[in-house]
Amino acid sequence: MNGGVRVRGYRIVARAYLVLMVLAFAASALMVRAIDVQVLRSDFYQSQGDARHLREIAIPISRGAILDRNGEPLAMSSPVDSLWVNPRALIADPTAVARLAEAIGAPLTDLDEQIRSRADREFLWIRRHLPPHEAEAILERKIPGVHVQREFRRFYPGGEAFAHVIGSTDIDGVGREGLELVYDAWLSGKPGSQRVLRDRLGRVIEVVERVRAPEPGRDLVLSLDRRLQYLAYRELKRALLEHGAASGSIVVLDVGNGEVLAMVNLPSYNPNSRQAVDAAFRRNRAVTDVFEPGSVIKPFTVLAGLESGRFQPDSVIDTSPGRLPIARHVVRDIRNFGRLDLPGLLAKSSNVGAVKIAQAVPDEDFHHLLRRFGFGQATGSGFPGESGGILNPPRQWHGLEKATLSYGYGLSATALQLAQAYAALGNEGRLRAPTFLRGEHNPEVSVIDPALARRMVEMLEGVTRPGGTAQLAGIPGYRVAGKTGTSRRAVPGGYDSRYISVFAGLVPASRPRLAGVIVIHDPRGAHYYAGLVAAPVFGRVMTEAVRLYAIPPDDPGRLATIAPGRSEESSLESVVEAPIEGPP
Repeated sequence: MNGGVRVRGYRIVARAYLVLMVLAFAASALMVRAIDVQVLRSDFYQSQGDARHLREIAIPISRGAILDRNGEPLAMSSPVDSLWVNPRALIADPTAVARLAEAIGAPLTDLDEQIRSRADREFLWIRRHLPPHEAEAILERKIPGVHVQREFRRFYPGGEAFAHVIGSTDIDGVGREGLELVYDAWLSGKPGSQRVLRDRLGRVIEVVERVRAPEPGRDLVLSLDRRLQYLAYRELKRALLEHGAASGSIVVLDVGNGEVLAMVNLPSYNPNSRQAVDAAFRRNRAVTDVFEPGSVIKPFTVLAGLESGRFQPDSVIDTSPGRLPIARHVVRDIRNFGRLDLPGLLAKSSNVGAVKIAQAVPDEDFHHLLRRFGFGQATGSGFPGESGGILNPPRQWHGLEKATLSYGYGLSATALQLAQAYAALGNEGRLRAPTFLRGEHNPEVSVIDPALARRMVEMLEGVTRPGGTAQLAGIPGYRVAGKTGTSRRAVPGGYDSRYISVFAGLVPASRPRLAGVIVIHDPRGAHYYAGLVAAPVFGRVMTEAVRLYAIPPDDPGRLATIAPGRSEESSLESVVEAPIEGPP
């Protein structure tokens, strides 16, 4: 009996010792684990925990605004919210995807497929750039795994009128076209960075620290004048509708510093819309599209003659009988102008007279003068996609090419190149690269004797006066210098029956402040001559421009309204300057 009691006692004690040993072993294991976790490998476990809950996220910044020369906004960024989801969290809730599809108005099947195809990810954009009130309404549904992130969306108050110059950004706010692309680094700034703690649903519950301070984008002040841009847009649109034209461009430069005050192209597009737009509507034709300018080149032909010393302003050229055989072809005038001095040659736009001057000037000298005025090379404006045009060297000229160059065929140029060249004439022979920034240092290069440049501007006044081809470019109270050009459109193998109407001019002629170029492509109305299509646009735009800039009149006696009707002289351009009229 006593033995059985002793055995049971031994067993109880043994069990107690066993339990104590197990507890001691467990305690030891826990202690070792604690030392391992909290002392020996604390950095490792801390990093693992942080990896699951600590995140480094970007601090969004606003892109810099683009302003016109007077501080009016042309591009600005507004805060918006973008919707993103954690696919894993959505899939874990059987009703979450259906609730989200209902909230955003998306087909359930498509949304479910989109989310499940990215089930291995923790981040997926669902909707970008929502108004904050719409994003808040979706969050109020408390759908697991659905979050919003603050972003900024670009808006363009100027719309179509400024689209080609300002350009646009993509959905991530990166410049893709126009000045948005050129000055992307200046405008975009640098996003900041901060570490945050997220809960298991991905929500931010605490900002731990700021890693890098944000650097907002800087504002960009352009040389463009919003008022003049709208005026140019309105008048160009009016001209295209009136003449049934396919497209057109206007460029207005400040003669003294080369600043671009207005640059408009039509057709245009709405930069605020993200819908796909045909590339033809998006390109800035004033800097990318080249064309044979026609008779607007004649002033430079005359300059080459004056610079050579072989001609003086009062030199007389016999253009009779209004036709000139060259290299088995015939250059023609619209009629026999007879004997013309150089101002008369420009006023009547005689092809025959221009060819005779070019023939008397050495090839290299003629080519060099055109190059000095910027033809055959990019203007240096820095605008993306700018074309330098075409001006072949003399060694490539054949028997007819020099002749056609004298009146604007055989070379190609952009509207901006023409504006730059005419601005150089108005700036007493000093050429400046066009700039889109207000107040930018813009050095000048002397390309012609100042006296010759002044004399040329004086001669070009005859083009806008009675007897000239561009009376409708006149501005009451102001002396206007300029030149018309009506050229055929080049096509593979020759020229077709469509035309390009061009006017390039300076105002006021006594001391030019503004240079403007108007280009109208393929007018199909009753008229196609530049004196009746492009010149009136120049007159209307510059009439408003001289008022905007308070430029005093330099011809107070010429205050009568310019007659809008068609006169015989205003349409007498030289057979549309067609370069090849058939064999002699």
